[in-house]
Amino acid sequence: MFMKFQKRMVLMLLVLLQGTAVFAKDYKASFFHIKSDGATMNTRSIQFAIDYISKNGGGRLVFYVGRYLTGSIHLKSNVTLQLEEGAVLLGSTNPFDYDRLGNTALIHARDLENVGITGKGMIDGQGRALANNSIAYANDGLIEDILKYDRTRESIRPMVIYFVNCVNVTIKDVILQNSACWLQTYERCKNMLIDNITVNNVAFWNSDGIDIVDCDNVVITNNKIDAADDGICLKSHNEKFYCNNILIENNIVRTSANGIKLGTAGKGGFRNIKIINNIVYDTYRSAIALQSVDGGFLEDIVVDGLKSTNTGNVIFLRLGERIAGKKSTMNRISIKNVVADVPFGKPDAGYDYEGPIEDMPRNISPIIIAGLPGQYINEVSFTNFEVSYPGGGNKFLAYVGLDQLDSITENPDGYPEFSMFKEVPAWGIYVRHAKNINFANIHLKAEKKDYRLPIVMDDVHDAQLKKITFEQIGQKKLIHTYKSTNVTVK
Repeated sequence: MFMKFQKRMVLMLLVLLQGTAVFAKDYKASFFHIKSDGATMNTRSIQFAIDYISKNGGGRLVFYVGRYLTGSIHLKSNVTLQLEEGAVLLGSTNPFDYDRLGNTALIHARDLENVGITGKGMIDGQGRALANNSIAYANDGLIEDILKYDRTRESIRPMVIYFVNCVNVTIKDVILQNSACWLQTYERCKNMLIDNITVNNVAFWNSDGIDIVDCDNVVITNNKIDAADDGICLKSHNEKFYCNNILIENNIVRTSANGIKLGTAGKGGFRNIKIINNIVYDTYRSAIALQSVDGGFLEDIVVDGLKSTNTGNVIFLRLGERIAGKKSTMNRISIKNVVADVPFGKPDAGYDYEGPIEDMPRNISPIIIAGLPGQYINEVSFTNFEVSYPGGGNKFLAYVGLDQLDSITENPDGYPEFSMFKEVPAWGIYVRHAKNINFANIHLKAEKKDYRLPIVMDDVHDAQLKKITFEQIGQKKLIHTYKSTNVTVK
């Protein structure tokens, strides 16, 4: 049934997104005297071309082989930027060449329909030079800013793509790289296809691969993503909106943060998200992070098919309360067919912008499902898991005994990451404040002796564990339960 739904959704979006452009006219960039020498500033020429095409019935602005330098440009309805192979759209390295409309970006689209960026060419934001120039200008007082660590605020550093409230969006085949900030953000957009793109976004700190904010009907498929921050990140910025009906399938992701993440911000919520057959590798934080921490909801999530290789944490589910009094919920999560390994060392070692060493000391962290007292993560199923850990948990490095479970911080308003609890008392799976939990056909392996147990459940109610096996030197006990009821192991 789900496969039929999935195929219908993809076909529907392909027809919807491409149907309006089938008979649209192509316009060569050179027709508008847009220069391909990599030195001429083309902002006004490109903008004139976009406006002209939109006024004359729509079409594609086609860039052929060459390097086209520009500052901020604004798409218009029924216009697609087509970058042929060998064409490079270059972002200016001067911060004053970018428009500031909330978030600043190279390519803006707001309140439009039938827009896109396609072709086998490239958009290069030249983000490292642009970010460093932004910092220099801020230090000189030319840009009003509050410096944070060694970087300016995200609102100052331009993204490559920023679309707001657009309908029928196609991003396909292009190479997107070197943003000074998050590479591409789509906010309150509907009917979107992001397919077969390559993302190289490791030019500077805090550089996500794809950000989806409060969008509806989105297909993200067949993409290759390398990011200094979260790879594919779904957010909800507004209590009145939420992410709905989103398919994330067949992507390959590497990041120095989280591979696929829901809930950096979660004021509205997330519903009907399918995360199918993805690969996450060399990733510092979690392969999959599902978080509801800002008063919203997260429900009806399916993860089916995950290969997680050399990743610091496999699965992290977190229910928090970052805004006092704003209660969040998490219900009906299904995760199945997972093959994963967790390394002993730092998974992203050697990359330019590695994830920070924090929340130390601690031993290697397990899969974590963590709600809050009286706020339970509800209806979670894990099926068909094979997870290999390095083991080696050493009580002289960090230690939480099974008689010390109440000492583990709740940290309700903490920024949600798997390391936020520091040491936890399990090496395989740790569950806290949850109910209606079902694990079936789970195999856990620890390469070396670990002082901790494979599974610990704290304040867990109505849980079933079937066909759970483990390999751990010197350990015969599978599970410890505390303040829990109706936990059955078969």
